[in-house]
Amino acid sequence: MNFDEIIDRKNTNSMKWDNVKAVYQNDDLWPMWVADMDFRAPDPVLKALDDVTKHGVFGYHHPPHSLRQAIRDWASRRFGWEIKPEALTFTPGVVPAIHHLINAYTDEGDGIIIQTPVYHPFFALLQSNRRTLLENRLVEGEDGKYKIDVDDLETHMKNGAKMIILCNPHNPVGRVWSESELAKIAELCTRYDVTVISDEIHADLILQGNHTPLAKLEEAKNLQVATCMAPSKTFNLASLQLSYVIFNDEEMQKKLEQQMKQNFMGIGNPYASAAAEAAYRHGEPWLEALLDYVQGNVNYVNERLQKEMPSIGFAKPEATYLLWLDFRKLELTQDDLQDWLRKEGKIALNDGHMFGKAGSGFARMNVAAPREHIVEGLNRLKTAYDKKVNI
Repeated sequence: MNFDEIIDRKNTNSMKWDNVKAVYQNDDLWPMWVADMDFRAPDPVLKALDDVTKHGVFGYHHPPHSLRQAIRDWASRRFGWEIKPEALTFTPGVVPAIHHLINAYTDEGDGIIIQTPVYHPFFALLQSNRRTLLENRLVEGEDGKYKIDVDDLETHMKNGAKMIILCNPHNPVGRVWSESELAKIAELCTRYDVTVISDEIHADLILQGNHTPLAKLEEAKNLQVATCMAPSKTFNLASLQLSYVIFNDEEMQKKLEQQMKQNFMGIGNPYASAAAEAAYRHGEPWLEALLDYVQGNVNYVNERLQKEMPSIGFAKPEATYLLWLDFRKLELTQDDLQDWLRKEGKIALNDGHMFGKAGSGFARMNVAAPREHIVEGLNRLKTAYDKKVNI
């Protein structure tokens, strides 16, 4: 659990480190963009992967019941949520899962609500599946903390929305939606017969408060909810491509599984199963140490911005290792902000406009890296900032 260890990821086909030039047309940028971590996976996970390799046979595989039980135990222990192991359907990633959920429960042209600024693949999923985007823009408070515009949300539902894709905890604004906020969403969805896809991939990465799965609430008992989770963000296992959907309705689950069968999906990966089970059974101490380390990085960024770059702001995230930085006081257009970050800052952040029009003037920074990496990124940002404010 030495999170200060520098692990060289260059020339390993890392999207974060080796794909900077292809995305930003500049390979001299410090990568703080892709939402993975620059940390080694927990030792029990590495041992489990080594055991699979030593076995040496890599034929067709299905996830074992023991993995389902490990997930059940994890949900009970971390969230107080009692689920049935058979209520899980395994998928090769949350985004592919959402794609199939959209196709299983809606038709072309149907309206689907997303709460912007939000995880950018949501936009692509609606466009590629020819669904109608219904934007429920989050409301930014004076403290930078975002809230849900409930009146606008209800208006979309009154007007015939078929589905909402909820991001809980929210990426990129870092909110952990409260039980009362989730209960209101569940109440409205029940009243207007709106299906919920709840993307809870960041559920384990809680820095303040506690995560509540929407499907756990009493208000959601009569609601169709598909909860998408994965060990990928939690334990840095994204490339193993294992996620799962938890259902509170058996018929809803059958519909997704039929959709997947029609697309010839469903064969598992022995590495993914072994890694996930080891993580859920033995990775909790690693996770607790990780959360402390990430919180330290968040605090470090906050202190330096306040002292050295006060025109750049952000509200401390309640969850995730992603910071939603506010550059609007610099009075740059979105294009000029991108150029400034790359040409002057020499730093690769996710551009705010990727997350919708509400993200204009913002950028997302990943702080799941050794402190030395964060220091370098902020030093670069400060160099650009000093030039900008002294012009």
